[in-house]
Amino acid sequence: MSILVTGAAGFIGSNLVQHLLKKWPDRRIVSFDALTYSGNLLNLEPVRDHPNHTFVKGDICDREGVRAVLVDHEISGVIHLAAESHVDRSIVDPMAFVRTNVDGTVTLLQEASEAWGDRDDVRFHHVSTDEVFGSLGDTGAFDETTPYSPNSPYSASKAASDHFVRAWHETYGLPVVLTNCTNNYGPYQFPEKLIPVVLTRAMAKRTVPVYGQGSNVRDWLFVEDHCDALATVFDRGQNGETYGIGGEAEVSNLELVHAILDEFDLATGNRVGASRALVAFVDDRPGHDLRYAMDISKIRAELGWHPTVTLKQGIARTVRWYLDNGAWLDAVSGGEYRQFEELWYSDRDGAAT
Repeated sequence: MSILVTGAAGFIGSNLVQHLLKKWPDRRIVSFDALTYSGNLLNLEPVRDHPNHTFVKGDICDREGVRAVLVDHEISGVIHLAAESHVDRSIVDPMAFVRTNVDGTVTLLQEASEAWGDRDDVRFHHVSTDEVFGSLGDTGAFDETTPYSPNSPYSASKAASDHFVRAWHETYGLPVVLTNCTNNYGPYQFPEKLIPVVLTRAMAKRTVPVYGQGSNVRDWLFVEDHCDALATVFDRGQNGETYGIGGEAEVSNLELVHAILDEFDLATGNRVGASRALVAFVDDRPGHDLRYAMDISKIRAELGWHPTVTLKQGIARTVRWYLDNGAWLDAVSGGEYRQFEELWYSDRDGAAT
Protein backbone atom coordinates (compact mmCIF):
# COMPACT_ATOMS: atom_id res chain seq x y z
CA MET A 1 0.00 0.00 0.00
CA SER A 2 1.34 3.44 -0.96
CA ILE A 3 0.11 6.46 0.99
CA LEU A 4 0.42 10.01 -0.34
CA VAL A 5 0.89 12.66 2.36
CA THR A 6 0.33 16.18 1.05
CA GLY A 7 2.02 19.07 2.84
CA ALA A 8 4.57 16.52 4.02
CA ALA A 9 7.42 19.00 4.46
CA GLY A 10 5.38 21.18 6.80
CA PHE A 11 5.01 20.99 10.56
CA ILE A 12 2.31 18.35 11.03
CA GLY A 13 3.09 16.65 7.73
CA SER A 14 6.76 15.97 8.53
CA ASN A 15 5.89 14.68 11.98
CA LEU A 16 3.23 12.46 10.42
CA VAL A 17 5.60 11.01 7.79
CA GLN A 18 8.11 10.08 10.49
CA HIS A 19 5.32 8.58 12.62
CA LEU A 20 3.83 6.51 9.79
CA LEU A 21 7.15 5.06 8.69
CA LYS A 22 7.57 3.68 12.21
CA LYS A 23 3.96 2.57 12.61
CA TRP A 24 3.49 1.06 9.14
CA PRO A 25 6.71 -0.74 8.17
CA ASP A 26 4.92 -2.60 5.36
CA ARG A 27 3.62 0.51 3.59
CA ARG A 28 5.31 3.06 1.36
CA ILE A 29 4.95 6.75 2.18
CA VAL A 30 5.14 9.29 -0.63
CA SER A 31 5.69 12.86 0.58
CA PHE A 32 4.25 15.59 -1.66
CA ASP A 33 4.99 19.26 -1.02
CA ALA A 34 5.40 22.47 -3.04
CA LEU A 35 8.11 23.68 -0.62
CA THR A 36 6.65 27.15 -0.16
CA TYR A 37 7.89 29.36 2.67
CA SER A 38 6.80 26.99 5.48
CA GLY A 39 7.59 23.72 3.72
CA ASN A 40 11.14 22.63 4.35
CA LEU A 41 13.14 19.55 3.37
CA LEU A 42 15.08 19.86 6.62
CA ASN A 43 11.90 18.65 8.33
CA LEU A 44 12.18 15.36 6.43
CA GLU A 45 15.92 14.93 6.94
CA PRO A 46 15.42 12.12 9.53
CA VAL A 47 13.76 9.96 6.83
CA ARG A 48 15.78 11.13 3.85
CA ASP A 49 17.25 7.68 3.19
CA HIS A 50 14.40 5.55 4.53
CA PRO A 51 13.75 2.70 2.07
CA ASN A 52 9.97 3.12 2.28
CA HIS A 53 9.94 6.87 1.72
CA THR A 54 9.87 8.96 -1.45
CA PHE A 55 9.72 12.73 -1.72
CA VAL A 56 8.05 14.37 -4.73
CA LYS A 57 8.04 18.13 -5.13
CA GLY A 58 4.66 19.26 -6.42
CA ASP A 59 1.72 21.63 -6.09
CA ILE A 60 -1.72 20.26 -5.20
CA CYS A 61 -3.23 22.82 -7.59
CA ASP A 62 -1.31 21.31 -10.52
CA ARG A 63 -3.64 18.68 -12.00
CA GLU A 64 -0.99 17.04 -14.16
CA GLY A 65 1.45 16.82 -11.27
CA VAL A 66 -1.17 15.38 -8.95
CA ARG A 67 -2.27 12.88 -11.59
CA ALA A 68 1.32 11.81 -12.18
CA VAL A 69 2.12 11.16 -8.52
CA LEU A 70 -1.11 9.19 -8.00
CA VAL A 71 -0.49 6.99 -11.02
CA ASP A 72 3.29 6.67 -11.02
CA HIS A 73 3.44 5.69 -7.36
CA GLU A 74 0.27 3.56 -7.42
CA ILE A 75 -1.25 5.56 -4.57
CA SER A 76 -4.14 3.88 -2.77
CA GLY A 77 -4.51 6.32 0.10
CA VAL A 78 -4.21 10.09 0.55
CA ILE A 79 -3.75 11.95 3.83
CA HIS A 80 -4.32 15.55 2.83
CA LEU A 81 -2.60 18.13 5.06
CA ALA A 82 -1.35 20.66 2.51
CA ALA A 83 -2.84 24.03 3.38
CA GLU A 84 -2.23 27.67 4.04
CA SER A 85 -2.85 27.79 7.78
CA HIS A 86 -1.77 31.09 9.35
CA VAL A 87 -4.78 33.26 10.22
CA ASP A 88 -2.78 36.50 10.16
CA ARG A 89 -1.59 35.78 6.61
CA SER A 90 -5.14 34.98 5.52
CA ILE A 91 -6.24 38.44 6.57
CA VAL A 92 -3.55 40.02 4.39
CA ASP A 93 -3.85 37.69 1.37
CA PRO A 94 -7.13 35.70 1.41
CA MET A 95 -6.92 34.62 -2.25
CA ALA A 96 -3.79 32.55 -1.53
CA PHE A 97 -5.89 30.57 0.93
CA VAL A 98 -8.69 30.08 -1.58
CA ARG A 99 -6.21 28.79 -4.13
CA THR A 100 -4.45 26.27 -1.92
CA ASN A 101 -7.16 25.23 0.51
CA VAL A 102 -10.13 25.17 -1.86
CA ASP A 103 -8.80 24.81 -5.41
CA GLY A 104 -6.03 22.47 -4.30
CA THR A 105 -8.39 20.21 -2.37
CA VAL A 106 -10.82 20.00 -5.29
CA THR A 107 -7.95 19.17 -7.65
CA LEU A 108 -6.88 16.32 -5.38
CA LEU A 109 -10.45 15.03 -5.08
CA GLN A 110 -11.01 15.09 -8.81
CA GLU A 111 -7.74 13.39 -9.67
CA ALA A 112 -8.13 10.77 -6.96
CA SER A 113 -11.64 9.97 -8.18
CA GLU A 114 -10.43 9.54 -11.75
CA ALA A 115 -7.37 7.50 -10.77
CA TRP A 116 -9.28 5.16 -8.45
CA GLY A 117 -12.59 4.78 -10.29
CA ASP A 118 -14.94 2.47 -8.37
CA ARG A 119 -12.28 0.88 -6.15
CA ASP A 120 -13.32 0.36 -2.55
CA ASP A 121 -9.83 -0.43 -1.22
CA VAL A 122 -8.76 3.23 -1.27
CA ARG A 123 -9.20 6.15 1.11
CA PHE A 124 -9.01 9.95 1.04
CA HIS A 125 -8.37 11.39 4.50
CA HIS A 126 -8.95 15.14 4.72
CA VAL A 127 -7.33 16.91 7.68
CA SER A 128 -9.11 20.06 8.85
CA THR A 129 -9.37 22.35 11.86
CA ASP A 130 -11.75 23.16 14.69
CA GLU A 131 -11.71 26.78 13.52
CA VAL A 132 -14.37 25.98 10.90
CA PHE A 133 -16.91 25.88 13.76
CA GLY A 134 -16.34 29.49 14.77
CA SER A 135 -16.05 30.63 18.37
CA LEU A 136 -17.29 29.19 21.65
CA GLY A 137 -18.44 31.03 24.75
CA ASP A 138 -17.17 30.28 28.22
CA THR A 139 -18.60 26.75 28.25
CA GLY A 140 -19.30 23.87 25.89
CA ALA A 141 -17.25 22.22 23.17
CA PHE A 142 -17.40 21.56 19.44
CA ASP A 143 -18.33 18.10 18.21
CA GLU A 144 -18.87 16.48 14.83
CA THR A 145 -22.42 17.87 14.56
CA THR A 146 -21.57 21.50 15.34
CA PRO A 147 -22.76 23.85 12.55
CA TYR A 148 -20.03 25.57 10.58
CA SER A 149 -19.48 29.25 11.36
CA PRO A 150 -15.98 30.31 10.22
CA ASN A 151 -14.81 33.80 11.18
CA SER A 152 -11.54 34.27 9.26
CA PRO A 153 -10.53 33.83 5.62
CA TYR A 154 -8.41 30.87 6.74
CA SER A 155 -11.22 29.05 8.52
CA ALA A 156 -13.66 29.89 5.71
CA SER A 157 -11.33 28.31 3.16
CA LYS A 158 -10.96 25.19 5.30
CA ALA A 159 -14.73 25.01 5.78
CA ALA A 160 -15.20 25.14 2.00
CA SER A 161 -12.68 22.35 1.52
CA ASP A 162 -14.49 20.19 4.10
CA HIS A 163 -17.75 20.63 2.20
CA PHE A 164 -16.15 19.63 -1.09
CA VAL A 165 -14.76 16.45 0.47
CA ARG A 166 -18.20 15.48 1.73
CA ALA A 167 -19.70 16.33 -1.65
CA TRP A 168 -17.23 14.03 -3.42
CA HIS A 169 -18.21 11.22 -1.08
CA GLU A 170 -21.94 11.71 -1.57
CA THR A 171 -21.89 12.52 -5.29
CA TYR A 172 -19.09 10.32 -6.62
CA GLY A 173 -18.81 7.67 -3.92
CA LEU A 174 -15.20 8.52 -3.06
CA PRO A 175 -14.22 6.75 0.20
CA VAL A 176 -13.37 9.61 2.57
CA VAL A 177 -12.84 10.35 6.23
CA LEU A 178 -12.46 13.82 7.75
CA THR A 179 -10.81 15.00 10.95
CA ASN A 180 -11.03 18.37 12.69
CA CYS A 181 -8.28 19.02 15.21
CA THR A 182 -7.48 21.63 17.81
CA ASN A 183 -4.26 23.69 17.96
CA ASN A 184 -1.12 21.61 17.40
CA TYR A 185 2.34 22.25 18.85
CA GLY A 186 5.68 20.46 18.98
CA PRO A 187 8.91 19.94 16.99
CA TYR A 188 9.35 21.45 13.51
CA GLN A 189 6.61 24.08 13.87
CA PHE A 190 7.33 27.06 11.64
CA PRO A 191 8.47 30.13 13.61
CA GLU A 192 5.41 32.23 12.72
CA LYS A 193 3.09 30.30 15.07
CA LEU A 194 2.50 31.22 18.72
CA ILE A 195 4.65 28.74 20.63
CA PRO A 196 7.78 29.06 18.46
CA VAL A 197 7.30 32.84 18.38
CA VAL A 198 7.41 32.88 22.17
CA LEU A 199 10.48 30.67 22.27
CA THR A 200 12.48 32.39 19.55
CA ARG A 201 11.85 35.80 21.01
CA ALA A 202 12.69 34.62 24.51
CA MET A 203 15.96 33.17 23.20
CA ALA A 204 16.75 36.55 21.64
CA LYS A 205 15.56 38.42 24.77
CA ARG A 206 13.00 40.31 22.69
CA THR A 207 9.47 41.25 23.71
CA VAL A 208 6.84 38.51 23.34
CA PRO A 209 3.67 39.95 21.75
CA VAL A 210 0.30 38.76 23.08
CA TYR A 211 -2.95 39.76 21.37
CA GLY A 212 -5.42 41.77 23.45
CA GLN A 213 -5.15 40.71 27.08
CA GLY A 214 -4.28 37.10 26.23
CA SER A 215 -7.74 35.91 27.28
CA ASN A 216 -8.48 33.86 24.15
CA VAL A 217 -8.64 30.17 25.02
CA ARG A 218 -7.40 27.24 22.92
CA ASP A 219 -7.23 23.48 23.36
CA TRP A 220 -3.66 22.33 22.69
CA LEU A 221 -2.74 19.00 21.07
CA PHE A 222 0.82 17.66 20.99
CA VAL A 223 1.66 16.88 17.38
CA GLU A 224 2.69 13.27 18.06
CA ASP A 225 -0.71 12.58 19.60
CA HIS A 226 -2.33 14.12 16.53
CA CYS A 227 -0.26 11.91 14.21
CA ASP A 228 -1.36 8.82 16.12
CA ALA A 229 -4.99 9.92 15.82
CA LEU A 230 -4.63 10.48 12.06
CA ALA A 231 -3.18 7.01 11.55
CA THR A 232 -5.99 5.53 13.65
CA VAL A 233 -8.73 7.29 11.69
CA PHE A 234 -7.12 6.45 8.34
CA ASP A 235 -7.02 2.76 9.21
CA ARG A 236 -10.23 2.28 11.17
CA GLY A 237 -12.53 5.25 10.64
CA GLN A 238 -15.85 4.73 8.88
CA ASN A 239 -16.20 6.07 5.33
CA GLY A 240 -18.01 9.39 5.19
CA GLU A 241 -17.53 10.07 8.90
CA THR A 242 -15.90 13.01 10.68
CA TYR A 243 -13.83 12.68 13.85
CA GLY A 244 -12.91 15.50 16.22
CA ILE A 245 -9.38 15.35 17.64
CA GLY A 246 -8.31 17.35 20.67
CA GLY A 247 -5.74 17.46 23.43
CA GLU A 248 -8.16 18.09 26.32
CA ALA A 249 -5.77 20.83 27.42
CA GLU A 250 -7.55 24.22 27.48
CA VAL A 251 -5.64 27.31 28.58
CA SER A 252 -5.77 31.00 27.79
CA ASN A 253 -3.09 32.40 25.51
CA LEU A 254 -1.55 34.31 28.41
CA GLU A 255 -1.45 31.21 30.62
CA LEU A 256 0.20 29.31 27.78
CA VAL A 257 2.79 32.02 27.16
CA HIS A 258 3.65 32.14 30.87
CA ALA A 259 3.99 28.34 30.98
CA ILE A 260 6.34 28.36 27.97
CA LEU A 261 8.47 31.17 29.40
CA ASP A 262 8.67 29.46 32.80
CA GLU A 263 9.78 26.20 31.15
CA PHE A 264 12.29 28.17 29.09
CA ASP A 265 13.69 29.70 32.29
CA LEU A 266 13.90 26.28 33.92
CA ALA A 267 15.67 24.76 30.90
CA THR A 268 18.18 27.60 30.58
CA GLY A 269 19.03 28.10 34.24
CA ASN A 270 17.22 31.42 34.64
CA ARG A 271 15.13 32.32 37.64
CA VAL A 272 11.75 30.77 36.86
CA GLY A 273 9.32 33.57 36.06
CA ALA A 274 11.98 36.07 35.02
CA SER A 275 11.14 35.85 31.32
CA ARG A 276 7.50 36.80 31.92
CA ALA A 277 8.76 40.39 31.90
CA LEU A 278 9.15 40.03 28.11
CA VAL A 279 5.37 39.85 27.57
CA ALA A 280 3.92 42.87 25.75
CA PHE A 281 0.21 43.17 24.98
CA VAL A 282 -0.60 44.31 21.44
CA ASP A 283 -3.78 45.24 19.58
CA ASP A 284 -6.01 42.24 18.99
CA ARG A 285 -6.30 40.91 15.45
CA PRO A 286 -9.62 41.20 13.53
CA GLY A 287 -12.04 38.30 13.94
CA HIS A 288 -10.07 36.71 16.78
CA ASP A 289 -12.22 33.81 18.04
CA LEU A 290 -12.64 33.77 21.81
CA ARG A 291 -12.40 30.07 22.56
CA TYR A 292 -12.01 26.66 20.91
CA ALA A 293 -12.49 23.24 22.52
CA MET A 294 -13.22 19.82 21.05
CA ASP A 295 -15.37 17.02 22.46
CA ILE A 296 -13.45 13.85 21.57
CA SER A 297 -16.10 11.39 22.81
CA LYS A 298 -16.67 9.94 19.33
CA ILE A 299 -13.07 9.03 18.48
CA ARG A 300 -12.51 7.77 22.02
CA ALA A 301 -15.61 5.53 21.99
CA GLU A 302 -15.46 4.28 18.39
CA LEU A 303 -11.72 4.02 17.77
CA GLY A 304 -10.21 3.94 21.24
CA TRP A 305 -7.99 6.99 20.70
CA HIS A 306 -7.18 9.60 23.35
CA PRO A 307 -4.30 12.03 23.92
CA THR A 308 -1.37 10.69 25.95
CA VAL A 309 0.88 13.76 26.31
CA THR A 310 -0.13 16.35 28.90
CA LEU A 311 0.32 20.03 28.15
CA LYS A 312 3.07 20.30 30.76
CA GLN A 313 4.93 17.33 29.25
CA GLY A 314 4.44 18.61 25.72
CA ILE A 315 5.67 22.12 26.51
CA ALA A 316 8.77 20.73 28.21
CA ARG A 317 9.55 18.52 25.21
CA THR A 318 8.90 21.36 22.76
CA VAL A 319 11.07 23.88 24.62
CA ARG A 320 13.90 21.34 24.82
CA TRP A 321 13.61 20.55 21.09
CA TYR A 322 13.86 24.20 20.04
CA LEU A 323 16.80 24.81 22.36
CA ASP A 324 18.57 21.76 20.94
CA ASN A 325 17.84 22.60 17.30
CA GLY A 326 19.14 26.11 16.83
CA ALA A 327 20.68 25.23 13.46
CA TRP A 328 17.26 24.15 12.18
CA LEU A 329 15.69 27.34 13.48
CA ASP A 330 18.34 29.52 11.84
CA ALA A 331 17.93 27.66 8.56
CA VAL A 332 14.16 27.92 8.30
CA SER A 333 14.24 31.54 9.39
CA GLY A 334 16.56 32.50 6.53
CA GLY A 335 17.51 31.32 3.08
CA GLU A 336 19.84 28.48 3.97
CA TYR A 337 17.22 25.74 3.67
CA ARG A 338 16.61 26.73 0.03
CA GLN A 339 20.26 26.00 -0.65
CA PHE A 340 19.82 22.69 1.16
CA GLU A 341 16.85 21.90 -1.06
CA GLU A 342 18.88 22.56 -4.21
CA LEU A 343 21.74 20.42 -2.91
CA TRP A 344 19.38 17.56 -2.07
CA TYR A 345 17.91 17.62 -5.57
CA SER A 346 21.29 17.90 -7.28
CA ASP A 347 22.73 14.85 -5.60
CA ARG A 348 19.61 12.83 -6.36
CA ASP A 349 19.59 13.44 -10.13
CA GLY A 350 16.81 15.98 -9.97
CA ALA A 351 14.49 14.15 -7.57
CA ALA A 352 14.74 13.67 -3.83
CA THR A 353 13.68 10.06 -3.33
